[in-house]
Amino acid sequence: MAASKQALVKRAQRVRRQLKKVSDGRPRLSVYRSSKNIYAQVIDDSAGKTLAAASTLDADLKKALKTGADTDAAAAVGKLVAERATKAGVKDVVFDRGAYIFHGRVKALADAAREGGLNF
Repeated sequence: MAASKQALVKRAQRVRRQLKKVSDGRPRLSVYRSSKNIYAQVIDDSAGKTLAAASTLDADLKKALKTGADTDAAAAVGKLVAERATKAGVKDVVFDRGAYIFHGRVKALADAAREGGLNF
């Protein structure tokens, strides 16, 4: 494994280890950011199931967005995942930024999810 990939994995594991300590049984809002798209999932780690998910590849979002790799797309994904999570009965989550800094697209997704009704 390349050194940069190994550093990303270690950073993500460090973030998840800290989240596990403070989660108190709340589901985890996990973010994955690629160069062209952004993905978000609400995961119940105790049951090992995904409760809600959204990405810029969803059919209705893909048509409405110019590109999947900007802050507007991330905000749209945040609103959609919040809507789907509240529909599934989830209000309180723990935000898992993974190996990414809380800036740009990740921050836009988090802010939109908060506006959509998720508490974290």
